[in-house]
Amino acid sequence: SSNISFQIPKKTFVSLKVTDIKGVEIAELAGSEFAKGKHAVEFDSNNLAGGIYFYTLKADNLVASKKMILH
Repeated sequence: SSNISFQIPKKTFVSLKVTDIKGVEIAELAGSEFAKGKHAVEFDSNNLAGGIYFYTLKADNLVASKKMILH
């Protein structure tokens, strides 16, 4: 498993989803309001094949995607 960390400047709704290389949603890790500050969400990747995956964080006006490689 992996931890995905993020920080938000104020209380807001946060969406955090993991997709495969084809854009198919694998998991929704967050979909609720979070308080201002630093947060970490655990992603259990034990049942996934090795490869490239992406996680996308949406909060307020921010949308950020990052790549992760599972071995």
